[in-house]
Amino acid sequence: MEGMGQSAEFGKFLKAMRSRLKPEDAGVAGGGSARRVPGLRREEIARLADVSTDYYTRLEQGRNIHPSRAVLDSVARALKLDAGEQAHMMDLLQHCAESARSPVPVQAVRPALRQLLAAVGDVPALVLGRRTDVLAGNRMAFLLFADFPELPPGERNLTRWLILDPRARELFRDWKTVAAEAAGALRVDVGRHPNDAQANQLVGELAVHSELFRHWWAGHRVATRSSGSVRLHHPAVGDLELNFENLVPPDDPDQVLRVFSAKPGSPSADALALLGSLGASTTQESTTAGEAFGPSAISRDAGPADVRGTKLP
Repeated sequence: MEGMGQSAEFGKFLKAMRSRLKPEDAGVAGGGSARRVPGLRREEIARLADVSTDYYTRLEQGRNIHPSRAVLDSVARALKLDAGEQAHMMDLLQHCAESARSPVPVQAVRPALRQLLAAVGDVPALVLGRRTDVLAGNRMAFLLFADFPELPPGERNLTRWLILDPRARELFRDWKTVAAEAAGALRVDVGRHPNDAQANQLVGELAVHSELFRHWWAGHRVATRSSGSVRLHHPAVGDLELNFENLVPPDDPDQVLRVFSAKPGSPSADALALLGSLGASTTQESTTAGEAFGPSAISRDAGPADVRGTKLP
């Protein structure tokens, strides 16, 4: 019975992916009949996946069945899932039996990773953990985005900041795209860890306060980009175009080092250098805040409540 909730989430994901398809997208003739709901019909997906309509219906209903990998691959092809979406679908199945009573370990950033943050001090860099919590960062990241060490522990989360803080809307010139991708990354995390009460509380908070987030979450979109670019308008240094790389430590797939950089000699590189010089006077203050901010301080004799500011049941 423990897997029932997540099995239902698996079915909702299939339904959402089916609803986004058009008959012509999957080579299915419309037949001239009006469609009462968007997307392909269950029987059309079943035919494309070479399974019975009854079997596919049970999949969407979250029944306690155990499809083979071959069947799942066929369903993924029928739904035109990309690699990230297919991985998320597998997560929803594989982790559905996790016990809700399992403790959620507090994440810690290795000293070597902290040293790497300091070594790339001329460019912004963050260490993101579960739920896109900001576990650590360097001075340039806090100057460019937000002073996360100064936020209450329960608000040190990149997705929460992006969606709920008005300053994030002003900073990101393509805010809606960036915020939607952040919501998609959070969706991936929830699929891997379905019984994380802290993540569920975060989703609830975002859903209450953001209509756009409710729309994105209902669409079951997932985002797994390992690199990309962002366009910013910083109030102190103006416009910037930065590339980012997401680097995953081999010993902790639930952490990612996100490093931002500008093309050498570009106006954006000049703007980053200017931002660094403008913030140079606060270097000592930022360093002190960063020392108190890191997971070593958060996790000392602490449980999950100290990270998100909420208690687990």
